[in-house]
Amino acid sequence: MTTETRNPTIILIAGHWLGAWAWEEVQEVLTAGGQNAIAMTLPGLDPDDPERSSRTLDDQAAAIEEAMARAGASAERPVLLVGHSGANAPLSIVLDRHPERVRRIVWVDSGPVAPGSVFAQELPDTVEELPLPPFEVLGEQASLEGLTAEMLERFRARAVPEPGPVLRQPVELTNDARRRVPTTLVCCSIPSAQLLELARAGHPMFAEVDALDDLEVIDLPTGHWPMWSRPEDLAKAIGSAASRAD
Repeated sequence: MTTETRNPTIILIAGHWLGAWAWEEVQEVLTAGGQNAIAMTLPGLDPDDPERSSRTLDDQAAAIEEAMARAGASAERPVLLVGHSGANAPLSIVLDRHPERVRRIVWVDSGPVAPGSVFAQELPDTVEELPLPPFEVLGEQASLEGLTAEMLERFRARAVPEPGPVLRQPVELTNDARRRVPTTLVCCSIPSAQLLELARAGHPMFAEVDALDDLEVIDLPTGHWPMWSRPEDLAKAIGSAASRAD
């Protein structure tokens, strides 16, 4: 087994409204433990990009592919991808295109999407971007458990509106080999037992989980943003997944 297989490059990708900054604490722990961890900001979530509201899922998938290429990803030297929340759409596209370049994928309170999935199908074309909603609204959609007032303040200050095209674009998937990539689910706001039950029942948000060939589940009870509420524990889970030999 090569060093690259035992200790692959880790690429961290956060969900909606977030950039590489969201992983700062997790990345610090991983790096201190000897891991090569890279955090990236998806197109459309860079506040300095004057065209960010027009970015698409294809743009985001291409950026992940570029990050993998810079990390030297190949069939001989696959990388570990870590996707949180809404990053699952572009990451599912990348898995579909390059399953052989991915050593393992770790979904953080997230999971693979099904072909044809659209995050916000009813979002009007006139809506250019979706800003971070008020926390009382967001908390009805995703658990804020474990987030302090200071964390929420940073979230609000640094959040970037999500591009409308990203939310409206269907995810095109054709390669069943994506389902053979070893997968770790880090279950936070929904316990693994409940998630797997929903997957077996064919729930549209979790049905793809039931089609995976190689699945590991880890329970990390907290809210939907464990990179802030439990960064050390999340880093430990990611590091463990990176060192696994399948």
